[in-house]
Amino acid sequence: MIYKILYQKDKVVNPRRETTQTLYMEAANMVAARTLVEDNTPYNIELIQELTGNSLTYEKEHADFKLTSFAKK
Repeated sequence: MIYKILYQKDKVVNPRRETTQTLYMEAANMVAARTLVEDNTPYNIELIQELTGNSLTYEKEHADFKLTSFAKK
């Protein structure tokens, strides 16, 4: 499944909408997606959203859509 993850780059600074960033990743489920991001980045995760059907098509066509992958440890 493909997930859209909204995050802040820093866990210390209060989140602001203007500094929210997005990454897209493929994972088995939402818990696996969160674990991968938490284990491999210092990001403060705001929201994880599963993308399917029309939502996935829209993101691929209108956003800076690029799947992020993390090297296995």
